[in-house]
Amino acid sequence: MEVPFATPPETPIEPHNGRFSSTVKPIGEYRPDPDGRRAVVILGMPDDTGVTLNKGRPGAKEGPSAIRRVLSRLGVERPATFDWPAVYDAGDVLPAGDDLDETHRRVSEASKALTMSGLLPIGLGGGHDLTFAFVRGVIEGSPDTLKPRTGEYFDPHLDVRERQGSGMPFRRLIEACGVTRLLNTGMDAKANSRDHYEWFLSHGGEIPQVPSEPHTESYFASFDLDALDASHAPGVSAPAPCGEPAFTAPLWISRVVSSRHLRCFDIMELSPPHDEGDRTTRLAAYLFLHAVQHMSLAQP
Repeated sequence: MEVPFATPPETPIEPHNGRFSSTVKPIGEYRPDPDGRRAVVILGMPDDTGVTLNKGRPGAKEGPSAIRRVLSRLGVERPATFDWPAVYDAGDVLPAGDDLDETHRRVSEASKALTMSGLLPIGLGGGHDLTFAFVRGVIEGSPDTLKPRTGEYFDPHLDVRERQGSGMPFRRLIEACGVTRLLNTGMDAKANSRDHYEWFLSHGGEIPQVPSEPHTESYFASFDLDALDASHAPGVSAPAPCGEPAFTAPLWISRVVSSRHLRCFDIMELSPPHDEGDRTTRLAAYLFLHAVQHMSLAQP
């Protein structure tokens, strides 16, 4: 299949014998599973224009390439206790320069096409504003009974700012896409204004201490790497001086993605220029594999 606005990744996942990478196929080889099992598809979103608009550290545009590079040699082909689902790579949606609206439109068209083909998209960012575009496409590409109107995200920031930039995705999903319920884990009260906090709560927002119980209706999920402590994840757009320890990330992901009602998932805000020895990049790639593992266990 062809994906609108998607180009082959600048840094592909190079296959290596015995590694997870040997199971990843280009999107052109996609064929629906005769038993109805959903395949997972990677969509890179290499843009950090929104991060720059919010005065964050640029560099997240290099995130998808860095994660793919590490994925080439991370993980085994035949894990001990489970089987990988079919995984495809749709490439990257190239940004439209400083025209953030056009970049968002391109991302939405790509994720819409993948969703309409029955695939389960995993987005690799990129600034967190791209979650808005990514999920918007999934909503537009889903039948009415499967449109995700609920979202869970792991992030110290509520990201409900009014102005355009990386801090706006979840407000835009509510205002423009019909999302009615948001669950945020990891919010830092010191990093959010009172106005944004009150707006969030008044528009279906909840702040659970742990992820919610498994969803029984369609939903989306998003993981912002800047929720993790800077000692574990220095290579992010907005490092957290006292963030969550790294071991909480797989626990959160395994609870959130282990449902057949999940419609899409993304990992955002990796900023390789600020990383140290690939520490954050390897963590992001590991979390990707952890998500894919638990998506396989959630298949019907």
